[in-house]
Amino acid sequence: MRRLLAPIPIAVLCAVVALVALLAYGLASNEPDRTVEQSLALGGRKPAPKVDLPALTGGKSGSLDDYRGRVVVLNFWASWCDPCRAESPLLQRWHKRLSKNDATVLGVDIQDIADDARGFVAEYGLTYPMLRDGPGDTRDEFGILGLPETFVIDRQGRIAAVQRGAVDERFMRDHVLPLLKESS
Repeated sequence: MRRLLAPIPIAVLCAVVALVALLAYGLASNEPDRTVEQSLALGGRKPAPKVDLPALTGGKSGSLDDYRGRVVVLNFWASWCDPCRAESPLLQRWHKRLSKNDATVLGVDIQDIADDARGFVAEYGLTYPMLRDGPGDTRDEFGILGLPETFVIDRQGRIAAVQRGAVDERFMRDHVLPLLKESS
């Protein structure tokens, strides 16, 4: 009788170990990508992931590569996001300022209804280029944790700064203005 029972505890133990390993793998694989912050903390700049998305209006598509050689303030937002609403006037002001210096704000509407996003752009009078990522595929590529999030891209296409949450004047002055002085 003892022999018949011995394999059962071993099987149960193996199943428990397998479940714990699977849980650990799941938690580790869902961890947000923090390599951008790690690279910036060490003084490095990681190349920005590729972005090739349809435009929010006009039916064309756009790419981050279209802005190579320019400083880009890449802002991920959605019409349902209250902090996105709060930062939009500031981003529009900075876009006007940046466009005189061979730089731009580039918006990416993410996980949103297209008509709501277009209404948001009209409501705030946003004139900077807008791309649309309806399903949110760029979230993983950029390690986006929430909205809004802003990545400052240098003239070589590398991430020079990141703001998780709404940007403010200080962030723009501290992280964008110095890049305008760097050569390409």
